[in-house]
Amino acid sequence: MVDTLDKAARSRNMSRIRGKNTKPELIVRKFLHSRGVRFRLHGKALCGKPDIILRKYRAVIFVHGCFWHRHENCRLAYTPNSRIDFWAKKFEMNQERDKRVHSTLKKDGWRVLTIWECALRSKDIELHLSEAYHWIISTIPEKVIEDIGLGYDKRLPRSNVDDIHNSEGV
Repeated sequence: MVDTLDKAARSRNMSRIRGKNTKPELIVRKFLHSRGVRFRLHGKALCGKPDIILRKYRAVIFVHGCFWHRHENCRLAYTPNSRIDFWAKKFEMNQERDKRVHSTLKKDGWRVLTIWECALRSKDIELHLSEAYHWIISTIPEKVIEDIGLGYDKRLPRSNVDDIHNSEGV
């Protein structure tokens, strides 16, 4: 499929995609701050530059976009129709990097929480954010918060506790 935008328009669109201070990230930060949780942002000293660092709890939070980090079974993780080989390689490298970063952080004694973008678009957003808060003050080593249902595709099953999984048990 041919790109419908000229090179300048495509470049302008792509330049607006941010890696920091995204809307989902701001939602999580605002929620945590309202609960009295204090944090650091994008720590360059830590592997993978986590979005949110909670030193007091020895925990880090990644707020992943479903598209870029390939959230499995999520409608937001579609593959563009143009340059399929390019996108496949890019997405694979992103996923491999995510696994490597999580593994390194866990080896270094950090607890890792991944919150998927779709969980923050869900009607159950308050539940998902509350689960994140309870994870922070707990001692659970790793967690993934997602909302696969989203009402987009009725064929996808919803897990108990609104799709909040302990990634070690999945």
